[in-house]
Amino acid sequence: MKRTISLLGSTGSIGRQTLEVARQLGLPVAALAAKNSVDLLEQQAREFLPELVVLYEMDAAMELAQRLSGLPIRVAYGMEGLLEAASMDEADTVVIAVVGMVGLRPTLAAAGKGKRVALANKETLVCAGDLVMERARRGRAEIVPMDSEHSAIFQCLQGCKDKDEVKRLWLTCSGGPFFGKTFAQLEHVTREEALRHPNWTMGAKITVDSATLMNKGLEVIEAMHLFSLPLEQVSVVIHRQSIIHSLVEFRDGALLAQMGAPDMRMPIRYALTYPGRAPSPEKPLDLLSCPSLTFAPPDTEAFPCLGLAMEAVRTGGTACAILNGANEAAVERFLAGEIGFNDIPRQVEGALNSVEVKWNPDLADILEADREARCVVKRL
Repeated sequence: MKRTISLLGSTGSIGRQTLEVARQLGLPVAALAAKNSVDLLEQQAREFLPELVVLYEMDAAMELAQRLSGLPIRVAYGMEGLLEAASMDEADTVVIAVVGMVGLRPTLAAAGKGKRVALANKETLVCAGDLVMERARRGRAEIVPMDSEHSAIFQCLQGCKDKDEVKRLWLTCSGGPFFGKTFAQLEHVTREEALRHPNWTMGAKITVDSATLMNKGLEVIEAMHLFSLPLEQVSVVIHRQSIIHSLVEFRDGALLAQMGAPDMRMPIRYALTYPGRAPSPEKPLDLLSCPSLTFAPPDTEAFPCLGLAMEAVRTGGTACAILNGANEAAVERFLAGEIGFNDIPRQVEGALNSVEVKWNPDLADILEADREARCVVKRL
């Protein structure tokens, strides 16, 4: 079945690679959406000729509309534009590749319309996993993970007919650019050093999250929702080579791992073609030349963000939304040069200690927790 996609976040790293895969597979594109990258979105629109393009910022959308005035392409802006792109009838697959909480409402909209949601946005399930999964169940939508780690687990579980056979999920973690350093040694690392990931080329926010290990904490929470498992059955292991993308441990002691070169186009392609597999033009992993595979436990003293994520899970309620909102705001401040690297976990912890947690939250409670957490970080 050839799928028609709506791509939210088309100008980011995942979005650009998704369009590369769509080009290879000959997939039609119904909608493209981005934040404010007028030039790149114009190029993409002229190539793929979607019915709808969306820019989140109104001024950027108005400029793009002028540039595309001779083409049969509608231009929209803001959250309303994202929601339209996520729910339009012409697309059966919605790729959520935007960064941060902005992806939550479009994900809910796509799930409510029964779409296949190819999810590359961790924050959506971190903040509102129960709401999203319930909406997907009611709408009979598919949530297919696009993150390399969750895609690996998803693939390893394809032959598993009984969830009780699963003993543990193992999320692998490269350790980022600062593996082996102490918390004190990280006090004065620079923005440029934090953005120097050893294995992956990604956007700035997720790269910093990888450096603090917050990314892995968010992935633990995401895995709990995707695979309906408690925190006690989701573990993290440092695997510097990023060859094994994650593993599933079964109750009989067997471990299944999904391996491959560190290339995001592999999980992207699988999310768009599942349950089938399409040929890939990329070079496969060469077992005879790949490095030795090593494993180590994460250091939560040097990288407290991972521990803070676990604490938020145990607290429950809106704690994970507070964690995520505070982290997004703190990373933004770090990238702007306003705070230091170790101030990121300090400010996240400050928000977790300051913002009131609400139980059995609805969407309004989650959005308010996110807003309050960001306000706390801006004040600190």
